[in-house]
Amino acid sequence: MYRDPTTEPADSGPPKAPSVARSYAAAWDRAFGRLDGEALLEAMITRVFPGRIALVSSFGAEAAVLLDMAARIDRSVPVLFLDTGKHFDATLTYRDILARRFGFTDLRNLRPDSADLRHADPDGNLHRHDPDACCHIRKVVPLERALTGFDAWITGRKRFQGADRSRLGPIEVIDDRVKVNPLAGWTAGQVEDAFRHRSLPRHPLFEDGYRSIGCAPCTRRVTAGEDARGGRWAGLGKTECGIHRGAAASG
Repeated sequence: MYRDPTTEPADSGPPKAPSVARSYAAAWDRAFGRLDGEALLEAMITRVFPGRIALVSSFGAEAAVLLDMAARIDRSVPVLFLDTGKHFDATLTYRDILARRFGFTDLRNLRPDSADLRHADPDGNLHRHDPDACCHIRKVVPLERALTGFDAWITGRKRFQGADRSRLGPIEVIDDRVKVNPLAGWTAGQVEDAFRHRSLPRHPLFEDGYRSIGCAPCTRRVTAGEDARGGRWAGLGKTECGIHRGAAASG
């Protein structure tokens, strides 16, 4: 499961223990950790995890950059979108625009389990009094289920986004699964340059002041002096939905 074909003999058995996975991640970090962007993405998709890696995308304000890179490498890489039922209509439109533009052949819309919603959020208002629980059933649990069978997944997180992301590395191991962050060290300026140089379309809400775009009830425009994620869960002391905190059980 965690054999690196660039360093391991072909007949070695696949190690299973989380500690072994972490030791392999350290080797991959030594081999590939100085790469970023498309170079790191290409190594992970084609050399380290061929057929065993997925890209998780919010189709948010900066998502087009990473999606464009992945499409240039392999349009068959699975792209996972958490269709929470609470997105802006503009996000769903943007998802469709980018899917057509990049030609991904395996775009998966992950929806919360209907039984979970009937039990925990029958009126659809859970986000108002327990946003962590809402994120858990609409994002964390569906993603954990969808990642079964994958050894690694790709995110678009960046250190400049602050909070828990400020020390983000390019390669991590969380709950015995590898997480690849090709844009971890990118600056906001590099992201802007990529949009221009690659002629990428912007999210329809970007020019309206939305710089980080999640579910509609928990996202607002960014005000002067705020960082890009200042409009997410504003006033709640919450900075992440939970999918980057470990296993689904941890929320």
